[in-house]
Amino acid sequence: MKFRSERDALVDVLSTVGRAVGGRGVSSVVLSGVLLVCEGNRLTGTGTDLDLTIRMEQEVIGLEDGSCVIPARLATEIVRSLEAGAVTLEAGEERVEISAARSHFELRTFPVVEFPTVNHSTEAGYRLGAALVDGLRQVVRAASSDDARPLLTGVLMTTEDGVVRLVATDSYRLALRDLRDTKAIPDAPEILVPARALAELQRLPGLGGGSDESEDGVEVTAGSHEITFRAGSVEIRTRLLDGSYPDYRQLIPSEYPNRLHVGKESLLGALRRVRLLVRDNTTPVRLSMRQGGVDLSVVSQEVGEANETVDGDFTGEDLVIAFNPSYLIDGVEAVADDEVIIETADPSRPATVRAAERDDYRYLLMPVRVS
Repeated sequence: MKFRSERDALVDVLSTVGRAVGGRGVSSVVLSGVLLVCEGNRLTGTGTDLDLTIRMEQEVIGLEDGSCVIPARLATEIVRSLEAGAVTLEAGEERVEISAARSHFELRTFPVVEFPTVNHSTEAGYRLGAALVDGLRQVVRAASSDDARPLLTGVLMTTEDGVVRLVATDSYRLALRDLRDTKAIPDAPEILVPARALAELQRLPGLGGGSDESEDGVEVTAGSHEITFRAGSVEIRTRLLDGSYPDYRQLIPSEYPNRLHVGKESLLGALRRVRLLVRDNTTPVRLSMRQGGVDLSVVSQEVGEANETVDGDFTGEDLVIAFNPSYLIDGVEAVADDEVIIETADPSRPATVRAAERDDYRYLLMPVRVS
């Protein structure tokens, strides 16, 4: 196999498919590599850890058809370090040569026959709009990263009143987004998708920001055990999680007596500043809600104390409630509006963060008990 490619285009392929490599402790050394296949002027890269597979195609100057499996991280670092311009990659039976300008590298390859067979379907899928990626950016952040609770490492894609709803929780917080312009996926009224795969989907270049790919949305093909997302030249396939997701509806309060209305950027700036004194996950930020706004404070026995006031409108009874500052920042950041509403009942029950002018996104956050 031999082909020539622009450095940045080859880095895109290697880095994108390489993110599927070695996610949970590879069972075989070949899974630490990416499969490159050159056919004519078409290069296809594939990375997998057997749970998550990412495949990407790219136009190159094909000089000799063939395939090879190269070390994912090392090859990506090498190509990224090369001078801008053309890069030539030539693979033999056991080695691959990467060269550009006056740089030349030679790496050992892994046997192509040992790389797992990855099915590639050309079946047309169901197209979800660009709102899916916007929703994922809001929701995926609330999923758990603890493999001891596998169901909570997923994002629930369910149907509510005929539209797609995204839900994620790690038991400390819950994010919910209704995609009101997106109809339910056929034959998949409720599926649980690993958050890791959806995080990779939202990272793809071109999704969001008004690009052509963003306008086209994402093509989805869902089966009984796996789901495939296609966006532009990239395909992401992952196994679905099996099990019953917790009943999140019972966690959502029906009403709140207290309501704080503040500017998003003002609140975020203040939260980020007072969080500078936080040195561990146990130090909360206290919110003293009152007429005229909210007073933020962080007290660290080892470092010191930070206080800041944010102007806003508050209705209800004055109260002091505390949160994990990183979790609260995550929720406020995800709001797609310039104004934020924080609704509370009392210092021991979940609060909700949402936009002032829309209610398609809600972020529930458990408070932290403080003395």
